[in-house]
Amino acid sequence: MVFHVLTLFPEMIEGCMQTSITGRAIEKGLLTLDVRNIRDYTLDKHGKVDDYTYGGGAGMLMQAQPVYDAWNSIPGKGIRTIYLTPQGRTFDQKMAADFASEEELIFLCGHYEGIDERVLEETVTDYVSIGDYVLTGGELPAMVMMDTISRLLPGVLHNDDSADTESFQNGLLEYPQYSRPEEWHGKKVPAILLSGDHKKVDEWRLEQSEKRTQERRPDLYEAYMEQKRLYEEQHPPKRRKK
Repeated sequence: MVFHVLTLFPEMIEGCMQTSITGRAIEKGLLTLDVRNIRDYTLDKHGKVDDYTYGGGAGMLMQAQPVYDAWNSIPGKGIRTIYLTPQGRTFDQKMAADFASEEELIFLCGHYEGIDERVLEETVTDYVSIGDYVLTGGELPAMVMMDTISRLLPGVLHNDDSADTESFQNGLLEYPQYSRPEEWHGKKVPAILLSGDHKKVDEWRLEQSEKRTQERRPDLYEAYMEQKRLYEEQHPPKRRKK
């Protein structure tokens, strides 16, 4: 997977992505990080990339020319280009899996009051938000998305099964987990986890995931139960022959 990032603050992206799990993935060649400073592509002799908006209003707007030239400098055509904006579809695990199927992605990070609409119309394929709030730029959302997508790529996680059992992967929040010691502050690890009975452990974990989702994210639980109901309708239990 190649992540191309167009930004005014490349040091933010590089500093974050080159550490921890994503940093090791880059070292192993599982990920390639290509960060391009939009300011390097401006034609303004002072390095200016923004200007006042037509029609008035507060703040400055990133100009079309440097953004377009930075985007156009990336070799290859047809690469999905993601613009990080509160006006986009809300990012979730399903969307992450969709993006993880691509070989390359371009992340366009806006700043100030945003980017000239004309260049967005020519370059952007996906408008994505990480939540209903406003940040100072697109760098943090881009890093959130790249981290999430990276975890779904083969070989990035030390244990590839981890991505399949984490929160949201099956529509449920993850079950509670425990490590040594067996007792801490008077609280013991649930006995079922020490039993060695993997079938019962799996049943307990599913039960806990359902319970936790119902308590903490009733919206997710409702959707999960509806999917479960539809599945059971389509796959009724077979009757035993007498």
